[in-house]
Amino acid sequence: MHGWIILDKPHGLGSTQAVSAVKRALRDSGAGKCKVGHGGTLDPLATGVLPIAIGEATKLAGRMLDSDKIYDFTIAFGAQTDTLDLEGAVIATSTVRPTLAQVEAALPRFTGPIDQAPPAYSAILIDGQRAYDLARKGEEVAMKMRSVTIYSILPGTGRWRPQAGGGGGPLAAFSRQDTTPLHQPAAGLPPRAGEELESITLTAHVSKGTYIRSLARDIALALGTVGHVTMLRRIKAGPFTLESAISLDKLRHAANERGIGGLMLPLTAGLDDIPALPVSPDQALMLRQGKVLTGIAATTGLYLATQGDIPVALVRSDDQQIIVVRGFNLMSREDD
Repeated sequence: MHGWIILDKPHGLGSTQAVSAVKRALRDSGAGKCKVGHGGTLDPLATGVLPIAIGEATKLAGRMLDSDKIYDFTIAFGAQTDTLDLEGAVIATSTVRPTLAQVEAALPRFTGPIDQAPPAYSAILIDGQRAYDLARKGEEVAMKMRSVTIYSILPGTGRWRPQAGGGGGPLAAFSRQDTTPLHQPAAGLPPRAGEELESITLTAHVSKGTYIRSLARDIALALGTVGHVTMLRRIKAGPFTLESAISLDKLRHAANERGIGGLMLPLTAGLDDIPALPVSPDQALMLRQGKVLTGIAATTGLYLATQGDIPVALVRSDDQQIIVVRGFNLMSREDD
């Protein structure tokens, strides 16, 4: 069992709990003990794409953490909480409400490279302790600014689809299906021109390390008010989207039917952006031993070395040398 299960993580479930659920499902399906890890933490209040790596795919979990992500999120204006979401206590209020035009005018200021302060309630380590542990003790937590990149942010839902062609930047593989501005479903009719908004739903395509709760806080402050996140849904993580995500109920059902393997994506699904580099059996053996290959013509960059259809290693081509970045313990039937 080597590959990916992409969960549509439900509200209220932590990422570690999701990993435990997959481990149970694997045991129930008769798969035995497997290495399992996730490719990017989601807050318990968040939902959406949570890549779960199984077996040799766990060696790529770190690479998934470094990937870009796309989120839908709703900002409620008028109140800021200490956690910057629905869980926290209100620490600031404002009677100011922006219009849709004001929101749209402010968003370009949050596009491109920006600096942001992570939430005090986050898993960042400060002197060996989690920031959220310090915050829960009532201690003042000074969060250092960090540089992140917002590739795109706009009003509307996050309905994205694969785009033919690809190539040429972070958004090249996906395009929006709909750019109609949203309002909260409970708010009735869409806002009229100049109408003040109680909340707005946005979609953001962001780099690793971006905190959506901080982004929502800063957008509200730029609009002369305060705000907090009331909905957060990840719709893309690296190459994985909601189209390939499954519910926990579907996972449990497949486990009971001993069909969990049918829900798994191959290990290589996490490397869709990496070109293949075919190698011979002898070269594959050398790579599995961590040796450097020479005499292979390949431009500088990352490659997936393959022996037939078997992934051998993630490698880097450098000065006519092929160097192992991450090897996979997978063998072809001929090697058994």
